[in-house]
This record gives sequence, structure tokens and C-alpha cells, in this order.
Amino acid sequence: MKGKGKGSCAVINIGSLATPLGESPSAGIAMNSLYRCKNACIVAKDGIIAYAGPASAEEGQLALKKAQAEGTVLIDAGNRACVPGFIDSHTHFIFAGYRADEFFWRAGGLPYMEIHQRGGGIRKSMEATRSATLHNLIEAGKKRLDTMLALGVTTVEGKSGYGMDLETELRQLTAMRELSRMAAVEILPTFLGPHSIPPEFESRPSDYIDFVIREVLPKVAADKLAVFADIFCEKGVFEIEDSRRYLRAAQNAGFKLKLHADEIVRIGGAGLAAELGAVSASHLLKASPEDLQAMVQKAVIATCLPLTAFSLREPYADARGMIDRGLAVALASDLNPGSCYSQSIPLIFAIAVLYLKMTFEETLTALTLNGAAALGLAASHGSLEAGKTADIVILDAPEPEHLSYNIGMNLVHTVIKNGELAYQQRTTA
Repeated sequence: MKGKGKGSCAVINIGSLATPLGESPSAGIAMNSLYRCKNACIVAKDGIIAYAGPASAEEGQLALKKAQAEGTVLIDAGNRACVPGFIDSHTHFIFAGYRADEFFWRAGGLPYMEIHQRGGGIRKSMEATRSATLHNLIEAGKKRLDTMLALGVTTVEGKSGYGMDLETELRQLTAMRELSRMAAVEILPTFLGPHSIPPEFESRPSDYIDFVIREVLPKVAADKLAVFADIFCEKGVFEIEDSRRYLRAAQNAGFKLKLHADEIVRIGGAGLAAELGAVSASHLLKASPEDLQAMVQKAVIATCLPLTAFSLREPYADARGMIDRGLAVALASDLNPGSCYSQSIPLIFAIAVLYLKMTFEETLTALTLNGAAALGLAASHGSLEAGKTADIVILDAPEPEHLSYNIGMNLVHTVIKNGELAYQQRTTA
């Protein structure tokens, strides 16, 4: 399959099209609004959508005739449903090694600190990733990107953070740069050096932040290896003052900001995200109402990670309350080797409706337009409308709602990235 260039195509015989609309995040009640169209078509030119709407409309007919005259590739949707490409806006997909043992320890009720004492946790992934070559990381990342594409993901955010030293952090980000040149999935890299406190700085988080600001952040910036800077802002790891100091340094170095905020203990990470004008804050299980309201005022995207709560058997983030408060909510996988070894977009769709109390419309918006907004891409990605990037998913289903209704099943039939065919479901003879 192709998918790395910018192609022209016409998708015909779309039975049911559903998409959010707009070039900015959809917040609050607006998340429940989708543009829907039966018997639709989409025409893309040089990777950009020229038309998306009723095939019978005069504008649609003209667009199709022009495409056919230019010899544009025709893709027959076979009366299937069609939605925008999914955007996974929070992942840690570049890592080495696995932690299956601690998954079963945790399933058996073992507390996190005991897992840590047994040599588990982020430190185990750090040791494996530090030992991995660039080739190892690229090969592992490529397999995960192939799986993402087959699940309909056309754009993904990837974080470093399993090195927590200069050499490995750069190697993780370099692996993402190399993968961007070969994989169909578009990658937005994030520097997450302050993911945990490495053994070299045991019990000295402020000293580690000094090291990152002095030694690592300037190199990442000079080599243009990341778009965003992120930090695990949490009690006993990097608390508010260290987080603020790091994030301000990152902002001054030209990075957009993200935060892991208020996942375990309410310490004000969500409020810090609002204070600094971060693009997004993730987890938010313990965020205060006041801090969430501050995020509303500063238009910070609230990224909920239901697969992590599912994996940890923890309460889910209050996505329903966030939306009702007026926040723009995104959903993402949090793919990582420890707390969430999953990239299941189908399971996210089911959990969001069944347990986060989101409507299907809100869920689709959260995984498309608002996912794009969490990556600063809402003006160009996340919806099927003229002027947007032609990232299109054709479902092997008659209606888009089957994404939640057909629980946990991958319904992706065809994926188009930048107007080029990038993936198609295999059929047996």
C-alpha cells in the first residue's frame, strides 16, 4: 500500500458518512453534533479534500466529473460507512522490552510499590530501552504503527521518556523521525524526559529537572526532534514547582506544552496546564472542579485515557462531567508497556459509551477533531470537509455507530491517508 505521499482519489458509494466539522476543538454540548450524509462521496486532490457530501448534489457531481476527467483513482466504498481517520493523541509507542509479569502481579492485587521493589515499573522499561539500538526501536515502532493503521489511526502522538538520559531520549525521538519517513501514519513527537526519576537522581527530582533543562532540552530543541514537551506532574514524582520550572523552560525553547496531570493525587496539575496555556492535559482522574474550569477558560484539551483505567481497574475519568462543564474532551490509547499495553481503538469506542457515559457522537468527535486539537492540528485534520487533509476510514459496517455497538471489534475496511490508499482489509478467496 501507499500512503506516504499526497494523492488524489474519489471515494464513491459511501452509504453513511459521519464527521464533526470545524477548524477548532469541539467543546461541551457541541461535541454531540456531527454532519451526517447518506449516499455520499468524497473527492480529494493532492492530499486535500475538495468535496465531501451528497453524491447527488450538483457540487458533488461536478467534483466527481472533474476527478474522472483527470484520471483520479476511484475507491468504491461498497455502501459502507465512512468517518475521519482516528487520531491517537497520547501514546508511548517507542519502547523496548515488556512487563507481562507485573500485569499479572497487578491483576492478582499486588500494590504498585511492591511491583516497583520487585524491579517492575517504568525503571524496567527504562533499562530495556537504554539497551536497545536505534534499529531495535525503529523495528518495534514500525510494527505498532502498522497495527495502528489497521485500526484506522492516521495520526499519532509519540512520547519519549523511557531513557531519562540524554542518549536514549534522543534515540527514541530519532526513531520517531525515521519512522515518519517510512510509515503511512503521521507522527507528532513529544519529549517526555521527566517521565520518572531515573536511578542516577534517586530522591532528587529537582536536580534531575536541572539536568534535563541544562543538558537535554537544548539538544532536543536544536535538532528539532519534538513538537511538544510533557512531564509526569504527580505527587512524589515531579510536583508543581518543578513541573512549572521545566514547562516554562520548554516553552521558552519553543515547545508546545502537554502534561500528565492529577492521575493519582490531586496536586493541581490541571490548573498548571491552564496557567501555562498547555495544548492538552491527560489523565485528570483526580483533577479539581476549579482546575477543570480553568482549563475551560484557557481552552486546554482534556485527554481521557480509558484503556489505562480499564487495565489498572481504576475509576474512569469523569468525561461526562468534563463535557457538561464545557471542556473539549479527546480520547487516546496511552499505549505503553506497563499500565496500558493496548492500542485498541475499538475498545475505546465501547468503553466511552458504556462507562464514560459519552454519546457515540461525542466519542467520534473525541477520537477525531478533538484528537487533532490535542496535537494542534484541528485546522487541518480531524474532519471530512473541504480544505482538510484527506484522512479517511471506510468501515466494514452499514452505520458508524457500529464502532461502539459491535463491541471491541475492528471494523476498519479501508484507510486513506493524505488522499492515498494506505491500508485495505484482506479478503479471503
